[in-house]
Amino acid sequence: MKGIDPVFWKDKKVFITGVTGFKGSWLAIWLVSLGAKVYGYALDPPTVPSLFVLSSLEDKIKFSKGDIRNLETLRQSVTECEPDIVFHLAAQPIVRQSYEEPILTYETNVIGTAKLLEAIRGCNSVKAVVLITTDKCYDNKEWVWGYREIDTLGGYDPYSSSKACAELVVSAYRSSFFSPQEYGKEHHVAIASARAGNVIGGGDWAKDRIVPDTVKALMRGEPVTVRNPKAIRPWQHVLEPLCGYMMLAEKLYTVGPDYGEAWNFGPNSYDERSVEYLVKTLCALWPDAGAQYRIESGTADLHEAAYLKLDCSKARQELGWQPVWSLEKALQATVDWYTSFLGKRNLYESCIEQLTEYEEDARKNDERHV
Repeated sequence: MKGIDPVFWKDKKVFITGVTGFKGSWLAIWLVSLGAKVYGYALDPPTVPSLFVLSSLEDKIKFSKGDIRNLETLRQSVTECEPDIVFHLAAQPIVRQSYEEPILTYETNVIGTAKLLEAIRGCNSVKAVVLITTDKCYDNKEWVWGYREIDTLGGYDPYSSSKACAELVVSAYRSSFFSPQEYGKEHHVAIASARAGNVIGGGDWAKDRIVPDTVKALMRGEPVTVRNPKAIRPWQHVLEPLCGYMMLAEKLYTVGPDYGEAWNFGPNSYDERSVEYLVKTLCALWPDAGAQYRIESGTADLHEAAYLKLDCSKARQELGWQPVWSLEKALQATVDWYTSFLGKRNLYESCIEQLTEYEEDARKNDERHV
């Protein structure tokens, strides 16, 4: 993996929607560490506690509070920032919540994406845009093969469906207003979408996600409840797809629309493991030797896919991206972060330490493959 070019990011103006979320906060921390000028646009942090607050990010970036559905404030923030690069992570990201609030989910994930692209149309500084959707945007047949970027979009639940719709919005705007054929003449914007597997890592406190739910139970000294133990997911540490997003942004900025397509970022196939394996391993790694879990009896009250895999050959071959950490390493890093939280350590420094370790491991991987 050639990895991220630190020189490229120095002093780049980067606009991040959804910066107060789990992935947005980690991305901002990484970019700040590389010397980028980071501008964030989001609602208040969606959880208490939150990585955004715990790492004091509001003191390290220029933050504007706003709703992705509000075109006026969004357009104003983009115009004032005059960014070189835009990462779109603002979303309603919880599957179970999408059943409870389907209209909010569609408004945020579909119309919000359209409004960001509309705001970018009026900003001449933007050269690269990476819009984050999800691996769940595919029409999941629950087969053994990994989904490729050319496979059919779909979605059983409102969340998955909304992200498939967002992909269609991206494609339509790219064809209609940011055409590769007009690049360098009518505009200078290259746009790509990114579809990542299930991300884990320290600083995630969202409800109805397996790692936060597990950690909260472990912190209370209670058994962890597992409701869908046999479900297979493409687990990966949050730094893995973020690395891919940044490598993709570099290509969009320096090369242009040749990279303006959809991209998958997921783990090696042997790290696509069951929910029960994930929880069992977390319990084993947790400092309390008595950590336990139990399987919830009965059937799930909401539909959940049993099997989901990604084919990331395109990112490996064309971007030079590949996973750095195994699932076991990712889980250990996750436990280490929450241990730092319990020990009241400086959590921004804890994030920087893990970023440094990840970057060093990536370099070692490169050296082994030379």
